[in-house]
Amino acid sequence: MSIAAKFEIEYLQYLDAEGKQVRDDLPAFAKDLDHMVELYKLMLSTRVFDAKSVALQRTGKLGTYASCLGHEAAHVGIGSAMKPEDVLAVSYREYGAQLYRGVQPREVYMYWGGDERGNDYQNGAARHDFAWSVPIATQCLHAAGTALAFKIRNEKRVAVCTIGDGGSSKGDFYGAINIAGAQNLPMVAVIVNNQWAISVPRKIQSGAPTLAQKGIAAGLFCIQVDGNDIIAVRKAMEDALERARNGEGGSVLELVTYRLSDHTTADDARRYRGEQEVKDAWAKEPMKRLRNWLVSKKVWDDKKEEAWKAECDEWMDNEVNAYLQTKTQPVTAMFDYTFAEVPADLAKQRDLALSLDKKAH
Repeated sequence: MSIAAKFEIEYLQYLDAEGKQVRDDLPAFAKDLDHMVELYKLMLSTRVFDAKSVALQRTGKLGTYASCLGHEAAHVGIGSAMKPEDVLAVSYREYGAQLYRGVQPREVYMYWGGDERGNDYQNGAARHDFAWSVPIATQCLHAAGTALAFKIRNEKRVAVCTIGDGGSSKGDFYGAINIAGAQNLPMVAVIVNNQWAISVPRKIQSGAPTLAQKGIAAGLFCIQVDGNDIIAVRKAMEDALERARNGEGGSVLELVTYRLSDHTTADDARRYRGEQEVKDAWAKEPMKRLRNWLVSKKVWDDKKEEAWKAECDEWMDNEVNAYLQTKTQPVTAMFDYTFAEVPADLAKQRDLALSLDKKAH
């Protein structure tokens, strides 16, 4: 029998669970220890932000919130590899990537607090990124369309989308990677495989040995990466972005990590996963391994850690206060940004809402 084609999926890792190097060919950025310290500081900032966010929700000052605990290396690795002119289309928990690109915590809080103005990012590269996408996998199609526009305009830019392990089973994801391969689009699709699609485990989500290989059928470059190793994530992202920017096609990256938190603050993961599984995942978490590596290089220590945490606390206090002090929009705002000309039925609803609001005040 003749063979039509053969495929294999490479696995990339530089740091093991204890922060020890498992290969010597460090990429150039990882040899810049000052830069690696900055990446660690952003990972730590993201974790402080996340803890504050959960506390805000638990005290009734924020709506349902999707935690990013355990995803810090994956998310910061994605954001730090991108260029400012690239475009990011996220789902709803990639805060580390967004913070790197200029999104402010107060904007995150406005969004989860029910204020759409949080999607109007004001700073840096984030100004042309997409808003959060709660409908599963639709952001992948947004990225594919953006990548097509880049190709038509002959712009050296790349569209990046992120999706979870569960979301990679959606038709939107498959449609996006299929058109990316068929049209040779500058798109990078990143599957952040955190092992759980709410209560559905990875083992019954797909029969494929890897999720990365889903891109093979689309004709894309595919790789599986240790998603708790920021050096591996950043390296895989840099390579994928460079290929896309040079017209060499798109990629599917699978970042293998673990969701250390509940799916959202409306979830209780204790109902469907065991305590030992979570305990084992904590032993592989991303912060510890990078910290250990930096300590071994003598560029980080407990004193620096505590000092940075204090700065993070002050930063977050300012962001929380800015969010809590933001004036609410008028009740009519919910009607004002969908249609150029408000239909008659919505105009009646708007007038009724306005009259009820006036009576309430």
